[in-house]
Amino acid sequence: MRMALLLMACYLTGSIPFGVIVGRARGVDVCKHGSGNIGASNVLRLLGPGPAALVFAGDVLKGLIPVAVGRVLLRAWAVPQADLWLLTVALAPILGHTFSIFLRFRGGRAVSATLGTLLGMSWHAGLIGLGIWLVVVALTRYISVASIIASSCVPIYLALTGASPAWAIFWTAIAALIIARHIPNIGRLVEGTESKIGERVEVAAGGGKATADRADCAD
Repeated sequence: MRMALLLMACYLTGSIPFGVIVGRARGVDVCKHGSGNIGASNVLRLLGPGPAALVFAGDVLKGLIPVAVGRVLLRAWAVPQADLWLLTVALAPILGHTFSIFLRFRGGRAVSATLGTLLGMSWHAGLIGLGIWLVVVALTRYISVASIIASSCVPIYLALTGASPAWAIFWTAIAALIIARHIPNIGRLVEGTESKIGERVEVAAGGGKATADRADCAD
């Protein structure tokens, strides 16, 4: 029962749609503009760096805090095979962000929430992933490309540094989830229509006309 409550709390924490909250505070429905995504990258295009930084911080923390709390509780409860249970704890906020109960089980690409969980489980792997992401963004100016490459490199790094097979398999599956969530971005990259970092999307007063090619949020 304690584990069930912990996992539910982690999922609900991950489900908090900071992008939607920040967007609505600024009078913009992020689900209906830009890419339609609730993450920091779409908020950056629509509202600029300040709101995007708030969303990024919130999404990272909703992955980091559940893992940090879960690690302490698993140790306090003396749970057998705590490392495996920690993977389940880490999965809950990632699924919450991707399939938010507050958005009718729709959500974002899970990149920032995944970074938070990774920092909570293996801070050095998290910093390696973030470093790769920053380098690729600097070279290509495509956030989607950086997210795909960084997430793919993390399980390789963990395998090379002696992580357990369960951890390597887990982060490989998470990388596959992130890549799958970026399929629309991959399509736009092929078409040459993917937005680069720094490009803004103008939103008309009062919310304006929806411009997203697909909406990840609930209607």
